[in-house]
Amino acid sequence: MDNTTNPRLDFLRARIGLSMHSSPSPLGRWLNGTLKVAEYGRLAADYVVREEMTNPARVLHGGAAAAILDDLIGTMVFALGREYAYTSVNLTIDFLHAAGINETVTATAEVVRAGRNIIHCEGRINALDGKIIAKCATNLIQTSLKLNL
Repeated sequence: MDNTTNPRLDFLRARIGLSMHSSPSPLGRWLNGTLKVAEYGRLAADYVVREEMTNPARVLHGGAAAAILDDLIGTMVFALGREYAYTSVNLTIDFLHAAGINETVTATAEVVRAGRNIIHCEGRINALDGKIIAKCATNLIQTSLKLNL
């Protein structure tokens, strides 16, 4: 199989511009982003900051930002079409700016290096004005769970 397409990536490509309510991830369905880009090794989605995603200061909670990044990166790795599932080993995040309730932010996930057992990725959440809300680096490792999809 070439690295430009596979059934999982094709599914995501067909969802560009639509809500992620059909995400294979239950957390992804709750986050409910709108997919903007679906390429091999790269995904981007818009998310509206809802009240239940905020902290007492009424800005995007660090845990919600981490969830957005981890989930989008996981979905992107899933869309690589590999035979086995991958899981996060670590997730290092820098929180650089705030995003308030009802603001739209764009999250991007990209593969930096895809080894046989470990995939290194980076993610970023940007405000519409380009300010970086959060950025991360993560490593995912192949599990023994064979995927049927």
